[in-house]
Amino acid sequence: MELYKQILLNALYNEEMQITFPNLKTSPNEIVKLECYRTLKKIKAVLEDENLSDKECFMRIEKIICIYEDMGSDGGDRHDFG
Repeated sequence: MELYKQILLNALYNEEMQITFPNLKTSPNEIVKLECYRTLKKIKAVLEDENLSDKECFMRIEKIICIYEDMGSDGGDRHDFG
């Protein structure tokens, strides 16, 4: 449930806010589905990037972690590659 809240909060961050979300036309479940789909597309693009050699696998993992962080979640304590 924590990931769900992180995704929803990140997706709503730029919405005009009042007591309600007057311009929001999409349900919270649909917002999370759309954001997850966009994120999976980005991850798939990283994995399918044929311009990277196997030696650059570390960089692929780093890109995926950054995409995950852009979605509003953190990379955990193990993501401090500097």
